[in-house]
Amino acid sequence: MRTRLAVALGSATLTSGALLAAPPATAADYPVSTFDVTYGQTYTRGTITWYGRSVVVAGEHKSVDVNSCRGTTAFTLDSSNNQMGVGLSGSVCGASDTFSILVPADAPGGAAVVRVCLDNGSDGAGIVYLKCVRYGHP
Repeated sequence: MRTRLAVALGSATLTSGALLAAPPATAADYPVSTFDVTYGQTYTRGTITWYGRSVVVAGEHKSVDVNSCRGTTAFTLDSSNNQMGVGLSGSVCGASDTFSILVPADAPGGAAVVRVCLDNGSDGAGIVYLKCVRYGHP
């Protein structure tokens, strides 16, 4: 789980400078989409906030079994479906928890698509995407 946290923190650190340099704006200035990825009795659901060069995927994910963890992975894609960035949440086992993932999309216009995946909450090479859903920029 340390690798998963390090990747998530590294992603947030790399892109936080771009957001800090942006002029102040209110949440109403940025489009927001809702997402819901349900797999059996487990899920990840919440909102995607679309910024100029990043997105924030925030919400709640649920695992119903302490031996079957869940996590959320979010990918940003350009209009040609090329991956721009990836972000991982922490994992949850036998409970529900909230998360917020900052995912880079460092190109003019930002991401065209965000793919949100409910995963097995594992680290690195052991990660299994249980179900993924794509959401287009509104």
